[in-house]
Amino acid sequence: MNIEHANRIPMSEILGKLHRQPQRTRNTKLWYLSPLRAEKTASFQVDTQTNRWHDFGEGIGGDLVDFVCAYLKSTREEYTVSDALRWIRNMGDAPYEIAPVYANTDEVPKDESVLILKTKKPIQHLGLIHYLEKRGIPVSIANRYLKELRVHNTQTKKNFYALGFANEEGGFELRNPFFKGCLGAKAITFVRGRTPKPNSIHLFEGFIDYLSMISQLNGKRFKADVIILNSLACLKQATPYIRNYGYHIAYSWMDNDKAGEQATASLTEFFQTESDLKHTPMNKVYAPHKDVNAWHMHKLNLIL
Repeated sequence: MNIEHANRIPMSEILGKLHRQPQRTRNTKLWYLSPLRAEKTASFQVDTQTNRWHDFGEGIGGDLVDFVCAYLKSTREEYTVSDALRWIRNMGDAPYEIAPVYANTDEVPKDESVLILKTKKPIQHLGLIHYLEKRGIPVSIANRYLKELRVHNTQTKKNFYALGFANEEGGFELRNPFFKGCLGAKAITFVRGRTPKPNSIHLFEGFIDYLSMISQLNGKRFKADVIILNSLACLKQATPYIRNYGYHIAYSWMDNDKAGEQATASLTEFFQTESDLKHTPMNKVYAPHKDVNAWHMHKLNLIL
């Protein structure tokens, strides 16, 4: 696929695959909530006659390839024209669909709209710091990846504090000693590795497992790229980040339980559809413990 072919694809078709629908229509103009950031009033315009777009909030616009470059940049992916063309080709293909795996009823997607973000700042709350310490996660490492969020529950009319881990859809995974949930859209988190265009990628179930390995590495980031699923229900969201990228090794860090086994098997099937991609499950490293964090805590002689 070249630039000319890519730019013939209707913008509305690509936006539809990103689960974006027009908020209003006027003649040949379609107005969307911007896919480049969070907003409540549609300021992203698509002209169906010219197949060009303009984001009035950002003050930028262009053709489809320009949009994909901007979208990839907003999701912290590589955003060269070559990356954009690969992404467009992947969106047009009939991708291998990984079925979602649900570890328990808490994994089933549900409406979290009752939660509203009030404040976001570096971690200072003593209860959250104590929770991290019990998990073996140094606050110095946690502050690089997490925020302290004050959240309002519109049903109970109460506020609470939680650790927030940002995902690719602008939402946050929430954790505190008493609560596990999500603020906003449920989605994966992609972390770019230290090596440009790495030949491998790691997949973790949750951010506590990921931060446990970062702690084991004394705070050093992986050279390879990393995907944190944030829920096994988000397995299929990982495939567009991997397909045709050129990775040669995929390391999976799933739990040592039935759901983790199912997820590992599903990933193996998907990786077999990619040429020259070897799957290396890592769960033997932390067996017989249930997950990476349990193994990490054991090594530190910590007990929840």
